[in-house]
Amino acid sequence: MSEIEILGPKGLPITGNLFAFRKNPLEFLRRAAEEYGDIVHLRFGPRHLYLISNPDYIKEVLVTKQAHFKKGKGLQVAKAVVGEGILTSEGKFHMRQRRLMQPSFRQDHIVSYGDTMVEYGEKLISKWKDGEERLISKDMMELTLSIITKTMFGTSINKNLNDIEHAIDVGLKYVSRRASSFIDIPESIPTKSNREFKEAAETLDKVIFSIIEERRKSEDENRGDLLSMLLAARDEDDGTGMTDHQVRDEVMTIFIAGHETTANTLSWTLYLLAQHPEAEQKLWSEIEQVLGGRKVTVHDLPKLKYAENIIWETLRLYPAAWAINREVTDEIEIGGHTFKPGESIMMSQYVMHRNPKYFDNPDAFIPERFAGNLLKEIPQFAFFPFGGGPRVCIGNHFAIMEATLILVTIAQKFQLRLADPHNPVEPEPVVTLRPKNGLRMIVKKR
Repeated sequence: MSEIEILGPKGLPITGNLFAFRKNPLEFLRRAAEEYGDIVHLRFGPRHLYLISNPDYIKEVLVTKQAHFKKGKGLQVAKAVVGEGILTSEGKFHMRQRRLMQPSFRQDHIVSYGDTMVEYGEKLISKWKDGEERLISKDMMELTLSIITKTMFGTSINKNLNDIEHAIDVGLKYVSRRASSFIDIPESIPTKSNREFKEAAETLDKVIFSIIEERRKSEDENRGDLLSMLLAARDEDDGTGMTDHQVRDEVMTIFIAGHETTANTLSWTLYLLAQHPEAEQKLWSEIEQVLGGRKVTVHDLPKLKYAENIIWETLRLYPAAWAINREVTDEIEIGGHTFKPGESIMMSQYVMHRNPKYFDNPDAFIPERFAGNLLKEIPQFAFFPFGGGPRVCIGNHFAIMEATLILVTIAQKFQLRLADPHNPVEPEPVVTLRPKNGLRMIVKKR
């Protein structure tokens, strides 16, 4: 029996769906899934890509049949920034690196980072003045960058923060552009984009290698952080350790992935609360009831359920990772269709998380939906903000803990409102989903 042809939106003769996708990736994908169903055929120039929006099929790609796929083009391009880190590496090397890093992200281990998260959050808001306008998205970026550097690498970055943020921004936009392009201009050609990226990479390398060099000088000192583990690691077979370059790739991965995602989640959380005073009021009541005016600690988290549900609902509406791509390595059948080597599969958290099949009133901000058994009632991959399978985000517990502690720390002292409530804030899907042009808010003391 011949396979049924997979349909999709009609594209232009040469570029296919590329320009329609680039114009508004989130709405383009959402409309395509609504109109064409569980598997949609898209074409970006000569590249054929299939959008999968069925949770059972997504589970096959990410879990049960994951051996038939490799990372998609976006993460292959990301190697230009993060090298062969845990995010981009494949096969046995990836498994070895993940095993090595896992202890730093175990739930029992990350509890020790809670005090640092709260301390840095309080340090930030101590600079806020009642009634002032702030670029909150920038504040959140700087805060989470400081936290990841202190907790994972045992050091602080006080100088060059703006240069580092700019370099990360340039790097992520470069990866995003190249990932959706069907013309690959080699990095060696000195285009404006390539030159800017090269400068950004050099800035980040300088920071990372200086952290490694500083720690190598006190190599005997094990501070119990991720960097200590990476430097102390030895190969099971030949006893060799990691080169500075290997350590750099892992540090760079955590450095970028570990702060950009949580910063965006916090920005979107504060944006949503500003528009939903009833949820904000409920949060304040919970904070007062649990804390009674004292500083939050990690031990309060089990009682701060509404605060955590606000984070989960934010991740549903504005997932930091808005899509996952995989490339087929050998012929595989998913959902009754045979995919061939070289074809690409896309799975979009943004599309799935707003699917009315699984979420009532899917575009509405309703933290209460996570209070019951929702996650047990819907299929596993109807909601997957941290991915899934053997490559599920290693820092998922760290991220939820950090976002909840910082949200509570801010909400205890301040109420935030949009600086221009008549100017809608749009999501910008780069590598992560961030507020386009930043998020300007007025901070008011409570």
